[in-house]
Formats: sequence, C-alpha cells, structure tokens
Amino acid sequence: MEMNRTRFAEKNIIFGYAGTLVTAVMGFILKQVFIARLGDTLNGVNGLYTGVLSMLNVAELGIGTALNFALYGPVARKETEKIKSYMRFYRRAYYFIALAVTAAGLALLPFLQYFVRNPGPVSLFDLRAYYLIFLFNTASSYLVSYKYSLVNAEQKNYIQSNIFSVTKLVSSAVQLAVILFTESFYAFLLADAAVQLLQKVFVSIYLNRRYPYLKDRDARPLSPEEHSMIWSKTRALLWLKLGDVARLQTDSIIISSFIAVEVSGLVDNYNMVINSVGSFAHIIFNSVVSGFGNLVATESREKQMEMFGVYRFFAAWVYGFIAVGFFALLTPFVGSLWLTPAHMLPGLSINLILADFYLRGERIVLANFKTAAGVFEPDKYLPAVQGVVNLIISVFLVIRIGLPGVYVGTVVSGILANIFKPWVIYRNCFGKSPAGYYAGTVKYAAVNLALALLVKLTVSPLVRNMGWMKFAAAVILAALIYNGAFIALFARTKEFREIYVRVLDRLKRK
Repeated sequence: MEMNRTRFAEKNIIFGYAGTLVTAVMGFILKQVFIARLGDTLNGVNGLYTGVLSMLNVAELGIGTALNFALYGPVARKETEKIKSYMRFYRRAYYFIALAVTAAGLALLPFLQYFVRNPGPVSLFDLRAYYLIFLFNTASSYLVSYKYSLVNAEQKNYIQSNIFSVTKLVSSAVQLAVILFTESFYAFLLADAAVQLLQKVFVSIYLNRRYPYLKDRDARPLSPEEHSMIWSKTRALLWLKLGDVARLQTDSIIISSFIAVEVSGLVDNYNMVINSVGSFAHIIFNSVVSGFGNLVATESREKQMEMFGVYRFFAAWVYGFIAVGFFALLTPFVGSLWLTPAHMLPGLSINLILADFYLRGERIVLANFKTAAGVFEPDKYLPAVQGVVNLIISVFLVIRIGLPGVYVGTVVSGILANIFKPWVIYRNCFGKSPAGYYAGTVKYAAVNLALALLVKLTVSPLVRNMGWMKFAAAVILAALIYNGAFIALFARTKEFREIYVRVLDRLKRK
C-alpha cells in the first residue's frame, strides 16, 4: 500500500514538473511580449480580473474538497455504484455552481469602474467586455471540472496536470501569435477562451471513455447520512473559502482601487515569478494529498504523525530555499534580465511578499494534511477571521503607507493560521500537544532567516550589472550555500534520515 502511494506521488511530481517547466518558460515569454506590445495598464487589468474571478470561485463552497474526501474510501474499495452516486450528486452541484458564478459575476459588472483606478485610455465599455470573457472562462470550467475528482481520488493527479499543461502551452502559443500579429487584447482573450473551450470538450469525452459509468443514468441517490456528511464538511469549507478570498484574492483589488491598476500589474509580474518557481514546490506537496488520504484511512496515528513530521521538515527546507533565493535574486532578475528597472517594486513590499510565501509553504502542509484527514469543522471560522483582519489592516495601511500596507495585512492574517491550524491537527488527528510543532517552526524560521542574510551577502557582488552568466553563477552559489548549510545543520535529525533513506531506496530500484 505504501509502495503504491509513493509510486503515484512520484508520477504526479514528474509529470507536474515537466508540464510546469514548459508552461513557465512560455508564460515568461508571453508576459514579456504582452507588456511590450499592450502595455502595463492592460497587464494590470489582466491581473485584476484574474483576482476578481478567483473571488467568485467562493461559489464552489468547498464542495469539491468535501467530495474528494468522500471518494477516497469508495475508490480504494472499488465500489463503483457508490462512486456513481457521489458523481451524480457532484455533477448536479457543479451545474448549479456554474449558474451561481455567472449570476454573481454579472452582478459585479456595474461596479467594475470602482475597482480600476487610472485606467488610462481603456474605456468603461472595454473594461466590461474584457471582464465578460474572463467570466465565461471561469463559469464554463465547472461543467467538466467535477470529473477530475475521480482521477485525483485514484492518486493519478498527473492526468489533470498533463491536460492543464498541454492546454496552457497551446493557449500561450496561440496568444503569443495573436499579440504579435494583432496587438489586440480582445483577440488575446478570445484566443484563450477558444482553446479553453476545446479543452473542456476533450476532457468531457476523454473522462467519459475512461470511466464509462459516468454516463450511466441509473445511479442511486446518496443516503441521508452521506448527504449530511458532505453538507457538514461543505458548510465548514464555505468559511474557509470566504476567508481565503478575503485574505488572498483581494490584494490586487485593493491595489488597483487605492493606488493604480498599473501597480497591480507590477505586482502581478513579481507574483508570476514567485508562483512559477513556487509551483514546483506546490507540485511536490499537493501530489501527496491523495496519498495522505489513503494513509489516514489505513495507518495508525503514530505512523501519520511520523510522516507529517517528515512532510513539514521537507517543506521548511524547500520553501526556505526558494524564499532565500528570491530574497537575494528576485528583484535583479525582474529589473535587469526579464523586464526593466521601471518594473521593480520597493524592497519592503517584496520582503513582505516573500515572508508570506515562506509562511504559506507551512500552511500548505497544514491544509493538505487537514484535507486528507477530512478535518474541516474545528477551524471553520478561522479563515473568516483572517479575511476580516486582512481587509481592515490592508485598507487602513494602504491609505497611510501605500503598497507595503497591503502586505502587512496579508502577513499578519496569515500568521493566525500558522498558529491555530497546528493545534487543530495535533488535537484532532494525533491526540497530542502541538508544542513540539511550534518549537520546530521557530527553529526552522530562525535558520532560514540567518541563511537569507548569508546568501544575500555572498551573492550581492554578482548581481551588480548582472547578465545571464552572472545570474546563473549566483543561482548556483546560492543553492550550494543554502543547501550545504541546511544539510549540515539537520543531517542528524530523524526527519532528514527518513528522506535520505527513501531517496536512496528509490535510486537503488531504478
């Protein structure tokens, strides 16, 4: 059983990496050409609407996560009739969600001008037309996305990753050609919508063939107990969704509304780099969620706690490495190699964004384990509290200190989850005190902060008048210093030894 979990996780990671690498390279090229041909204002509008439509995803209400959890058991036991019943429920729920997203999106249409400060030559008619194309893409995705729950419950997340990667690659290539030949934002958006629509048709046909019983009309309704379980977890996840929206998806709206839509685009440039590199880490940690679901269903609490400890240690290492690298090299990359000095952000804002990135890595570990274990209710109100805290602090400070104020709110509200979620997991999943977890958090954060200062001091001579050769040398030097120091500090820990043994074992089998 453990061998299957490891094999599926490896496959998910390998395919995820390949797709992410290709789409990231294409994405950087596309963004560079977009800014050069269409300008920073439309770049800001593009980033803003992505954030607005992400807000509307709250209509999903967490039902997808709740149902994925419900499917782990029936899929593992190959209970086809039970799977059909869940998928029948899922399909109907998602069709309703598509309508809800459309209605909510249309309700925002009259207020778009209040979200876009200093739109320059972009007319209100164009702002609304662009938005409707974004809305169509978002709402229509619900008509097929529910079918991915089956491949994910089978721990075959790579199928979804491959489809998304190919779609993104084709869409980016088509959009790049469209920008070069037309320099039209309308054509840019419509090209993506056409590719996305073709992908949805393909996914529906492919998954229907892979799971022929999805077309059966004889699925029995879920029992009252099963309905109750799903809605109980969905109600809890609704609060999670609302809080996540208020905390994570409002930054671009606050920036665009209180500062300028163009600044929202500058932030989006940085976020693209961070998210592109960070996605390689996310693939690792998200690829084992279904494996953790299987672990929780089949192993003892002691085994679960042991693997959780290894999981969070590895996250501190990986996310620490990325955050430290960004601390030393992100701004030189954006301002000297990829774009221009005019696209650089203030240092304080960047440091706050990176602090949140590192803390978010810890939260990903916590959230993934909670999801796999189906523990949604105990902290269901926490994200709503986070969202309120974030909005109050961000709006209050953006008026007084500008852009850094937005991210003070983001960091402070995020720390609330870093404090409370470990308590929920240790109490409900392990029956233990989280004191050891908090001590580990302080230890890992202190080590990563010290290494960030060391790496930046060491590579700073290389980033002056930086070219691609100097940048490559700086990346290699930063990697050697960070990983060498981290291994030296933690090589004797049981978490490091567990990772070492597993990697060595896999290499011997190849």
